[in-house]
Amino acid sequence: MQKIIITVGASSDYFGAYAENCEGIYGAGATAEEAIKDAQKGLELFINSCERKDLPAILHGEYSIEYKYDTQSFLNYYNRIFSNVALERITGINQKLLHHYSTGLKKPREMQRKKIETALHRLGNELLAVRL
Repeated sequence: MQKIIITVGASSDYFGAYAENCEGIYGAGATAEEAIKDAQKGLELFINSCERKDLPAILHGEYSIEYKYDTQSFLNYYNRIFSNVALERITGINQKLLHHYSTGLKKPREMQRKKIETALHRLGNELLAVRL
């Protein structure tokens, strides 16, 4: 199965999304969520408007979508699920700094970005082991 990688990023006035490995798929919006939905709609329109022979090879069979976020976009997209209080608990990064990252006032250093990513992966692995 092929994997389409959609990168989501923030600029000073909007969020954008584009497929890194499949030209012609783009999205934008006032929030990261809007940009992702717009890119998904763009993918659907792209597939429906092209003849099969004109589609990139990656779209010929089954594919999955992987999203790659900058820190601001991730925090913006998941703010309804992860409060800054919860993120502080799992990452050890204080809420004020997390707020600065989510609003774009500050960009995290590589070490901080990795700390957030590692904590989220650890949480994900714990949740995968849960049975109810």
